[in-house]
Amino acid sequence: MKSLAKAVLGFFATLMGAMAIVGLVYFTAWAKEPAPVISVDKTPIVRDARAVTSFAPVVKKAAPSVVNIYSTQIIHQRLYRNPFFDNPFFFFGDPSGQNGGSHRDITRTERSLGSGIIISPNGYVLTANHVVDGMDEIKVSIPDSKKEYTAKVVGTDPPTDVAVLKIEATGLPAITLGDSDQLEVGDVVLAIGNPFEVGQSVTMGIISALGRNDRDIGVPSAGYSIQNFIQTDAAINPGNSGGALVDAEGRLIGINTQIKSSSMGNEGIGFAVPINLARSVMERLISGGTVTRGYLGVSLESLTSGLADSFNLPDQNGALVTDVLPGGPAQKAGIESGDVIVEFTGKKVSDLGELQLMISECAPGTEATVKVLRDGAPKTVTVKLGELPGMAARKTDNSHSRQNSPASATTDGLDGVTLDDLGPDARQQLRIPDAVKGAIVADVSPDSNAADAGLREYDVLTEINHHAVASAQDAINLCEQAKTKRILVKIWRRNADGLSGASFLSVDNTKKK
Repeated sequence: MKSLAKAVLGFFATLMGAMAIVGLVYFTAWAKEPAPVISVDKTPIVRDARAVTSFAPVVKKAAPSVVNIYSTQIIHQRLYRNPFFDNPFFFFGDPSGQNGGSHRDITRTERSLGSGIIISPNGYVLTANHVVDGMDEIKVSIPDSKKEYTAKVVGTDPPTDVAVLKIEATGLPAITLGDSDQLEVGDVVLAIGNPFEVGQSVTMGIISALGRNDRDIGVPSAGYSIQNFIQTDAAINPGNSGGALVDAEGRLIGINTQIKSSSMGNEGIGFAVPINLARSVMERLISGGTVTRGYLGVSLESLTSGLADSFNLPDQNGALVTDVLPGGPAQKAGIESGDVIVEFTGKKVSDLGELQLMISECAPGTEATVKVLRDGAPKTVTVKLGELPGMAARKTDNSHSRQNSPASATTDGLDGVTLDDLGPDARQQLRIPDAVKGAIVADVSPDSNAADAGLREYDVLTEINHHAVASAQDAINLCEQAKTKRILVKIWRRNADGLSGASFLSVDNTKKK
């Protein structure tokens, strides 16, 4: 009898354990966003095949995965009117409205058009960051099914201009990803997107160049950028951004992102983010919501023929170290100003842009072998990379979202301002002295309180209410803690005439009506 009771109890214990496990699995599946199911084909393309008379089969394979993205932004703007303008005897006045002028607030809607690519049947969509950046509402339209979905932003990465969206749908026509590392100049490519909202269009061209970056193409980047563009002569126009660049097998090898043009139309010079880079960013955004990158702690310069001769170098390959951050990873490893980095983790370095890309693809904490030429002689050191600072601390205005939020009273004087940590790259490019500490202004919304006070892009916030600013996040915290009606901000600024110095701004710390 005891043995029977023991067996029954054992059975129920096992059953309850199994139910607990099933319940745990069910809860986990319900609570966590499903992972993307991505198809990848790295088979090299056939380059010695005879010419084809139609790419229709390729288009039929890839086009259903390319979607239209319609983004909407609600903009609140304050217009000033000075009473002097109503008097015919006066021809000038105070347009700021600070001396008796009146103002009225208007709200307008701006819409943006772009494209995207379905990369997973369960609703993940890749696009360009600038297509969705700052938008209040994002709609994804699938041309074949005529269905439209509201999308949420899973994550964005401005340095690579990559964004990941998610729509609530299953069984979607996902594209197959190729291997952009196997591309060669001359390969045939097709660009698919929705230019000028005329509807889905396909253009054909070839790969014109590989490894392009901002310095090569002369297109200014918005702050710190990490680029390794594919250049193509396939026609890319406004509306194509975020769309697909596919190879002759219909595999995704790039995300169309920008053009170089004097007319904002196609001139045969378009650029796409390689899919291997975009995929790496996408996976990190989906798994963790952010992208962390390695950091060497040096200022770099491209080599010219004159510099190569002066440093007794055999050629112009490599990146010249112009400055080393005190206490940074490079200094701790023994790298010095004047060293030329020619290899990183066993890979040859051709120029500054390639080295920056190599470093950014490493995770913080990676131990990297770095080969340098010092006075013409080779030397190898091991560097434990730090974490690239500056891209996460951000404070942006979203008035439309705040209207329906119970936290609307917590707005502060930095709403509408985007801040970055003040790193060595910014110091070098803007010639900011080492003695200046703080957070650099990457962007200021024109209708923000900070803009009204005179804050500008590239200003350095050094103090807030007499408290020193150590970082971008520090500035945000100090502003959020301020309870006064106005915030006193001390800045450092370099003017267009080259003069620089400190000044104070008084920023309204109340929400705009």
